[in-house]
Amino acid sequence: MTAFWTEPDFDEHERVELVHDRKSGLTAIIAIHSSHLGPGAGGTRFWHYPDPSGAMRDALRLSRGMSYKNAMAGLPMGGGKAVILADENRTKTPEMLAAFGDAVDKFGGHYVTAEDVGISEADMVAVSQRTQHVSGLPAQGEDAAGGDPGPFTAIGIFHGIKAAVEHKLGKDSVEGVHVAIQGTGSVGGGVARLLAKEGAKLTLADMNADRAEALAKELGGETVAADAIMGVACDVFSPNALGAILDDEGIARLEAPIVAGGANNQFARAHHGKALAERGILYAPDYVINAGGIISVTMEYLCRQHGEPCDINEVRKRIAQIPGRLKQIWEEAESSGLSSDVVADRMAQKLIGR
Repeated sequence: MTAFWTEPDFDEHERVELVHDRKSGLTAIIAIHSSHLGPGAGGTRFWHYPDPSGAMRDALRLSRGMSYKNAMAGLPMGGGKAVILADENRTKTPEMLAAFGDAVDKFGGHYVTAEDVGISEADMVAVSQRTQHVSGLPAQGEDAAGGDPGPFTAIGIFHGIKAAVEHKLGKDSVEGVHVAIQGTGSVGGGVARLLAKEGAKLTLADMNADRAEALAKELGGETVAADAIMGVACDVFSPNALGAILDDEGIARLEAPIVAGGANNQFARAHHGKALAERGILYAPDYVINAGGIISVTMEYLCRQHGEPCDINEVRKRIAQIPGRLKQIWEEAESSGLSSDVVADRMAQKLIGR
């Protein structure tokens, strides 16, 4: 693994720590990008990286994205992220989760963790046995926030897609709008169900083809192979799997006037935002449209720290503000001639004092 400060994605991160626990076999990276607005907050990713440098790249990019996401969502939290390097068999043990909880606790509240790819609500409960600086724990009551942030992320993306359809296509409904969804897990599946309820036409794809087929059957949609979804002619392409899919080849394949989905770090490199804009494609910055989950877990965490119940309706109110932020970004992008990702980045950077 190369020195992290030589990585292209190192952006004056405040703290990057490699954690290794020989007894449990844990190897993890915890990165804090900014604590300007509060403790670094962001989930833990459990993933197998054939090349360990990919884990460092993810930690740096994702923690920076969390700084921007939390700032743009109006949350009193900075940006952080953790990556646990899994083996090829994705071996995860109670001892490993305990060691990770101890590592988080050593940050003394400067890093607050939650769920991300490969980590479940049950895993977060296990981590919480070793540190209080964890969120995404089971909701305490029917009207309380908490638990899996995926459904809240999906709600925000659904609102964002509707805003994009109105802005780009002039339609006040997604009825009959064709949306191609990449990824049908907790987030992508949730987005698909919300869109189907309002009459959208769906084309679905997932690396787990059986999962995509089952969801398509449930919702009356169609499926294509995972490697074909980006070339589907549609109204909205919604990426909800892993990031870095919008590279030269991916952007050239797109047959949609809108890209709006929940995957983090969708651009392979910074210049790809401009490349997308030059094709006349409206882009919803990922860390703005997918903020529903962090809104939920942050409010849950803050309420728990103060010993207060967290009303789920307040979470929903905050998520409902996502379309307004997107519209502000799009309008400024149009008036300035800049791509929407650059406009959003500049807004976020100002908020975190950079």
